[in-house]
Amino acid sequence: MARVIIDKEACKGCGLCEIVCPKKILVLSESELNKKGYSPIEVTDMSLCNACCSCAKMCPDFVFVIEK
Repeated sequence: MARVIIDKEACKGCGLCEIVCPKKILVLSESELNKKGYSPIEVTDMSLCNACCSCAKMCPDFVFVIEK
């Protein structure tokens, strides 16, 4: 099973990763803000991740680490 690690403090909440995720398991947090005041991205169901790395490739801030 793949594992997505997100640096939530570096995330600016642009949502680009949410758009490109083929499994639609990334969403902007509705309950959390990072130190910069942004809603960071979070994974809704890690078991559905297929480690395609689309999120990491799209992210302008390099907040993703994908482990297979």
